[in-house]
Amino acid sequence: MKARPIQRGIKRAKPFLFIAPALLPIFLFIFLPLGRSIYLSFLEWNMVSPTKTWVGFGNYIELFRNQEFVKAALNTLLYMGMLLVLILLLPYIIAYGVTQVPLKFQQFYRGALFVPHVLSLAVASVIFLWMYNPLIGSINEILAFFQLPAVNWLNDSSWALLAITFVVAWNTFGYHFIVLLAGILSVPEEVKESARVEGMKSSFGMLRRIVFPLTGPTILFVFVMTTVMGIQFAFVPVQMLTNGGPDQSTTNLVFLTYQYGFQFFRTGLGSATAVLTFLFFVVLILLQAKLLDRKVHYES
Repeated sequence: MKARPIQRGIKRAKPFLFIAPALLPIFLFIFLPLGRSIYLSFLEWNMVSPTKTWVGFGNYIELFRNQEFVKAALNTLLYMGMLLVLILLLPYIIAYGVTQVPLKFQQFYRGALFVPHVLSLAVASVIFLWMYNPLIGSINEILAFFQLPAVNWLNDSSWALLAITFVVAWNTFGYHFIVLLAGILSVPEEVKESARVEGMKSSFGMLRRIVFPLTGPTILFVFVMTTVMGIQFAFVPVQMLTNGGPDQSTTNLVFLTYQYGFQFFRTGLGSATAVLTFLFFVVLILLQAKLLDRKVHYES
C-alpha cells in the first residue's frame, strides 16, 4: 500500500526530471541573478565593505529624482525608435526588393548583406571609430564630396546617439534581413498569382495587401528581438566609442546600470536601475502582445 504513493510521486516527478537540464541553466543564470538584483536594490553597498545598509525604496526614490536616470530612459526610447527603423523597416523593404530581382543576383545580395553580422560588435565599433574620425574618416569624406559640412560624430551630442545606432544597425542588419527575407519567401505563390488574376499589377499593391499581412508573424518576431536585444547590443559601442558621452547623450539604461555598479561602486543603485529596466521591457513586451499580436495573421 505504501509503495503506490511513492510510485505515483515518481511518476509525477518524471516530467520535471526530464526538463531539469533545460530549467537549471535558466534558474542559475536568469532567475537567481534577477532575485539577487532585487535584493541588492534595497541595500546601500559598494561591493567591498562587509557592511550592507538596508535603505528600502531609497535607491528607487533617488533614481526617479535623478535627471541622469531620466535622460538615460529618454535616450533608450529614442535609440529603440531609430533602431526599429534601421533593422526592421529598412531590411523589410530591402528584403522585398531583393525578391524582385533575378534569382542569380539574389544569392549575391543575401551573402553581401549578411557579412557584417559575422563580425563582433567590438570589431564593428573599431571600424566605425575610423569611419567617424572627424579629420580622415570616410563618412566625412563622402559628405565633403557632396559639399556638405563635416560632422564630429562621436563628440557632438546632437549626432552621437545616431552614430551609436548606426554601429548596432550595421552589425545586426544582416540577421534581420535574412529572417524577414525568409518570411517574405514563405508567402505562397498561389496567393500572389490569385491576386494578379484579380487585377493586382503593382509591386507596391502586392506588398501592402498580400505580402505584408502574411508576413506578420515574422515581423512580430523581429520586432520583439529588436526590442529585447537591441538595447543590450548598444553596450559595447557605447563603452568603446563614447563612454556614455558627450554630456550623457549616449547613456542608456543598460550602460547606466554598468556605471552605477562597476564604475561608481553603488551596487544598490545599479541593481535598482537594472530592476526598473527589466520592468520597463516587461511592460513593453506585454503591450506588444496586447496590441500588435491581435493584428498578426497566423496560418491555421
